Amino acid sequence: MKKSWIYDVLWLVTLSVILVALRFYIFSPIKVQGESMMPNLIDGEKAIALKVGDIERFDIVPLKAPDDPSLYYVKRVIGLPGDTISYKDDTLYVNEKPLKEDYLNQYKQDWQNAGNIEPLTPDFTLEEITGQPTVPANTYFVLGDNRQVSKDSRVKEVGFIPAENIIGKAKVSFWPPSQWGKIE
Repeated sequence: MKKSWIYDVLWLVTLSVILVALRFYIFSPIKVQGESMMPNLIDGEKAIALKVGDIERFDIVPLKAPDDPSLYYVKRVIGLPGDTISYKDDTLYVNEKPLKEDYLNQYKQDWQNAGNIEPLTPDFTLEEITGQPTVPANTYFVLGDNRQVSKDSRVKEVGFIPAENIIGKAKVSFWPPSQWGKIE
């Protein structure tokens, strides 16, 4: 009977160590706060971010807020190091080439159908809002999907996001149940 108890304790300790290691090195739970990622992520939504792999354009990333290190933001990566970024007539230009933001299609249509005449994303160039012609090395330019209310890289206090501030890549939503699934 004592052997069984010792094996159970060893099994529980081993499992606990594995789970803690996974939590610190492989994944991190995140919570969306506010409306800056709507309609793709909602206020209070909970997800899992993977801490492995390279950051790519359009990844949704949780990050330590540069303007308040006690806060965490969830944003979409738009600009990678070395990129030029601009918006003209609600179209994203990266390195002077237009890129589609399919994740905003329905939101743009709803925005226009609601009678809004201004674009979802106001026109700007990276240099106009940051004073930099390109995204600096080891930093990223991020935006919230809800461009009208998002506090993101367009705001001076936030600016470019240092690579070390990015926690991972949001991959799977698990709360609320209506949002469950892979994050695109």
